[in-house]
Amino acid sequence: MKAEVQFEVIQPTDVLNGPNTAALRKQVQACLEKGVKLVLIDLQDVTFMDSAGLGSLVTILKSVRSAQGKLCLCSVNAQIRMLFELTGMDKVFQIYRDREAFNQNVLSQNG
Repeated sequence: MKAEVQFEVIQPTDVLNGPNTAALRKQVQACLEKGVKLVLIDLQDVTFMDSAGLGSLVTILKSVRSAQGKLCLCSVNAQIRMLFELTGMDKVFQIYRDREAFNQNVLSQNG
């Protein structure tokens, strides 16, 4: 029998910039404190992200990795994808087209 992978989905909304990232970091920290080892940040409802938002995602990635966890992103819009590509962060983060692609690629491997 396969063990269920314990993971948490966090879905921020609107703009992901300096003032808005503290709540996202707190949500991820709460997941890590509960022992969650796999965090998916679904960016479907994020309309814009600036360099501060990207910096916060890098900080979150470091926190998750230091807790021996895994961070994935999905549903990235064109503006955010361009920001990731221009900064090379598309090579650092595991980014999936949508939740279905995440489920197929990550959950099926770990399950």
